[in-house]
Amino acid sequence: MSSLNKAMLIGNLGADPEVRYTQSNTAVATLSVATSERYKDGNGEMQERTEWHRVVAWGKLAEICQNYLKKGNKVYFEGPIQTRSWEDKDGQKRYTTEIKALNMVMLDTKPDGMGGGAPAPAAAKGSGAAASASSFNDSDMDNIDDDLPF
Repeated sequence: MSSLNKAMLIGNLGADPEVRYTQSNTAVATLSVATSERYKDGNGEMQERTEWHRVVAWGKLAEICQNYLKKGNKVYFEGPIQTRSWEDKDGQKRYTTEIKALNMVMLDTKPDGMGGGAPAPAAAKGSGAAASASSFNDSDMDNIDDDLPF
């Protein structure tokens, strides 16, 4: 094997998914996922460090994220790490590094908003509900309907 680019995250959403649509009407969800690490410092006291990750889901997976994920949900994402660049309104070159979600598993025992209302579709019920990305064109990233990356 010559190389591998695969990130696997288990964390909590820092905000509700933000969904936009490309000019070709492909859904793009941007998610902020927090992972935490606990450790003892030099004085023997427990410390916690939180790292924030930008996750982007496309197509059907983006729509599933929009419909079933909420701030605070525990979730697993898997996909490659990618860095993109763009030029902002002032002509400055900007960069962002993100995980392109290809797989997602909802880890909460019951997603928020699932009680009492209409039953959830089979792909989103209960603990460990999983979803995968449908195919999309990488060229769709250039057709997002605004001048910001997401």
